[in-house]
Amino acid sequence: MSAVTVTTSTSTGAADGRIPLRGHLRHTGALIRRNLLWIRQDPESMFDALLMPVVFTLLFVYVFGGSIGQALGGGQDKYVQYVIPGMLAMMSMTMSQGVGTGFSQDFNSGVMDRFRSLPIGRGSVLFAKLAVELARMLFATAILMVVAVLVGFDITNWPGLFAAVGLSTLFASSIMWVFLTLGVVLKNAQSVQAMGFLVLFPLQFGSSIFAPTKSMPTWLQHFTDYNPLSTLADAARGLTTGGPVAHPLWVTLAWSVAITAVMAPVAIHKFRTKS
Repeated sequence: MSAVTVTTSTSTGAADGRIPLRGHLRHTGALIRRNLLWIRQDPESMFDALLMPVVFTLLFVYVFGGSIGQALGGGQDKYVQYVIPGMLAMMSMTMSQGVGTGFSQDFNSGVMDRFRSLPIGRGSVLFAKLAVELARMLFATAILMVVAVLVGFDITNWPGLFAAVGLSTLFASSIMWVFLTLGVVLKNAQSVQAMGFLVLFPLQFGSSIFAPTKSMPTWLQHFTDYNPLSTLADAARGLTTGGPVAHPLWVTLAWSVAITAVMAPVAIHKFRTKS
C-alpha cells in the first residue's frame, strides 16, 4: 500500500508540474462552478450560512444584551455596537469548518477518486474548495450585517467595515487549512464536526467576542490575550466603531500568517498522500 501511495503521489506531483498556470486557473474555475452547482442542487447546505448569523445575533442581543450592555456603561444598544464586530470574528471561525466536512464527504463518496483519474491539477481541487467556502463565509457575513442593522447596529465607517470583513476573510482562509487537514486525516464528517466543536467552543467563548474580558478570572484573561479571535474581534471593533486598531490588527495578521505557514504545507502533504 505504501509503495502504491508513493507512486501515486509522485506521478501526481509530476502531472501538476506539467500543467501550466493557465491550466490550473481553468481547472480551479471549473471546480468552483462544480461546487456551486452542487450547492444549487442541495440548498440545505446553505442553511448554516443563512440561519447561524440570524440565530446568534438575536440570541445574544435580546438575551444577554441588557445585562452585558449595562456592564459596558449603556444598555442593549451599547451591546449591539460591541457584539456585532465580534461576530465577524465568530463567522470567520465557524464557517471555516465547512471545508473540512466537505472534503471528508468527498473522500468517502468517491469524488476524490474520480478527480485523481482526471488530467487536472490536484492543487485546483484544494483552492476551488477554499474559494467556495470563503464565498459561503462572505454570504453569512452579509446576512449578519443585514440582521445587525435591523437590531440597531450603526454603521458610521464603511471603509472600516470593509477592512474588518477583509481581515476576517484573511483569518478564515488561514483557519481553513486546519479544518482541511482534519477533513483529510479523520475518517468521516461527523468526526470532523466533533473535533471542530472541541476547537471552536473554547476559542469562541474564551474570547472578547461576546463579552469584555475584564471580569474573567486572571488565568482566563491570559488565554484571551493570546486568543486570535479576541484580537480579531478587537480589531474589527476598532475599525467599525472606533478604538485601538494597530495592536490587535498586527497580532491578527501575525496569527493568520503563522497558521497558514504551518498548516498549509501539512494540509497539502496529507491531501497528496492520502490513499
